[in-house]
Amino acid sequence: MTTLHFTKMHGLANDYIYVDARDIPHQPWPELARRLSRRHTGIGADGLVLITRSEVADFGMRIFNADGSEAQMCGNASRCIGKYVYEHGLTDKTTVHLDTKAGVRELRLHVVDGRVESVTVDMGIPEYMGRAEIPVGGRGIPIDKVSMGNPHAVCFFASPDNMPVRTLGPQIATHPHFVEGTNVELVYVKNRRELLMRVWERGSGETLACGTGACAAAVAAIQRGVCSRDVTVHLPGGDLQIRLTDYGHVEMTGPATEVFTGELRLEN
Repeated sequence: MTTLHFTKMHGLANDYIYVDARDIPHQPWPELARRLSRRHTGIGADGLVLITRSEVADFGMRIFNADGSEAQMCGNASRCIGKYVYEHGLTDKTTVHLDTKAGVRELRLHVVDGRVESVTVDMGIPEYMGRAEIPVGGRGIPIDKVSMGNPHAVCFFASPDNMPVRTLGPQIATHPHFVEGTNVELVYVKNRRELLMRVWERGSGETLACGTGACAAAVAAIQRGVCSRDVTVHLPGGDLQIRLTDYGHVEMTGPATEVFTGELRLEN
């Protein structure tokens, strides 16, 4: 019998189950992610996040979506890991380097009275891959393709009241144009400093926030010339501050919240 200690956390309601797996023997993590993420029969989450050891950074991160698939990167999860490792005494650093499948990311922890109030993540250099038109339901849907270490298809809409994320999201996410699937962002440009966004995440479905998605939306809007290099992205779960630096990196700042802790007993 193995006892698995976990912490439920969320970044703007993008919620995951966090496990300090540095000293835990191998487990069937994809199956555990599927089972534990179920909202009614498990803990309930958008997926499972492991804090691991790393030879190139302070900590490593592995992310398993609610369907068991493994993701390369998650901005909201990165912020939560920053809060976790500091407040649980795993480090006293306020600048932490995190090893992800998309590369090493720098986390700057904004600490007040011993608590991490927000985290800025250097998301690295985005890859803007241009525009395309995806045939969906007999019509062409214009998208901007962006990689933030994971793939994104950004769709712009003229009205915030006409963004059919639950129908268009899965159609684009699983479209043959994307061999390994993609995350989908539906975006309305409110003004040059504000974007409204909804997201369909590959492997999880609609979520209330997506850090890499907010970065991808900002990059696409900047490429189109419709917003500034410092923009607030409004999501159903809350707001993220996205900034494109002079040296070409995208920085994302937002909160992280611990919800509760618990333990699971797993059969060997």
